[in-house]
Amino acid sequence: MKEEMKDPQVAEKAGIVSIVGRTNVGKSTLVNHLLGEKVSIVSDTVQTTRNLIRAILTEPRGQIVFLDTPGVHKATGELGKNLNKTARSAVEGVDAVLLVLDRSKKPALEDDGWFRRIARETGPCIIALNKCDVHYDRSADYKTLWDEIKAEKESALEPVWVDVSALHGDGMEGLLNTLFTHTPEGPALFPDDILTDYPRKLNMADVIREKLFHRLHSELPHAVAVWIENIDEREKKWTVDATIYVERHSQKGIVIGEKGRQLKWVREQAEKELHEMYGVRFKIKLWVKVEKNWRKNFWMLKKFGYA
Repeated sequence: MKEEMKDPQVAEKAGIVSIVGRTNVGKSTLVNHLLGEKVSIVSDTVQTTRNLIRAILTEPRGQIVFLDTPGVHKATGELGKNLNKTARSAVEGVDAVLLVLDRSKKPALEDDGWFRRIARETGPCIIALNKCDVHYDRSADYKTLWDEIKAEKESALEPVWVDVSALHGDGMEGLLNTLFTHTPEGPALFPDDILTDYPRKLNMADVIREKLFHRLHSELPHAVAVWIENIDEREKKWTVDATIYVERHSQKGIVIGEKGRQLKWVREQAEKELHEMYGVRFKIKLWVKVEKNWRKNFWMLKKFGYA
């Protein structure tokens, strides 16, 4: 394949874009589509993304570092409050903010909060109205809400509105063009062969947690955390020791499943995906441990990178 050559007359660009929005609007799906690779786990469960993930897109025009943030939601416990704090602070010190909205649903309280938050900013802001492939279109409601908040806050911000489908890729090229238009000139921030600087252990834990989410659905995903104890990187097969934490003994049986079938499925699916990611075979050893009320334990939250 012929290498794409950079035009020497075109200045290289590099910048950081924070992707924000309420939970379940498609932020991680959008990041994965823009990069053409899976760097963020995806599910329809609140708190799927729990860490700040840097996804790095490098192409002839330059480099954009996307910050995939946890979705803001109504939080009651320490974990949820910490995730909301991480998301809200991610708009500070970046080159542009990309606010993702679900245009198939009417604006929620969290959307109102994000409008009020970005109204205080002076830098570029792009608003992606996601799910343009869905019949229901509440775009006008969002624009009306923004106009009201902008007038109330006397904001000078003029966001760029873009219709996209993170799932199917509609509007992605236009979104990327808009993002590069607002990216400043400068040298690349990361080597051009890096997709993310997300630590390997956290990535592996996320893959396992994603598989648990797909099986558990609404039963107890918020009470589940995964910690990678050890990685033995042999030439042909990597062995990963991982602990799945739950809060109560009754939850332990749900995670394991009848005759261990649930845990076996999670292990096999995670091994398959990690093999595709890293190009080596995996053997994952899973243990389930009860850590009472870990979501209220500061040191446990710190261990998982949530505090």
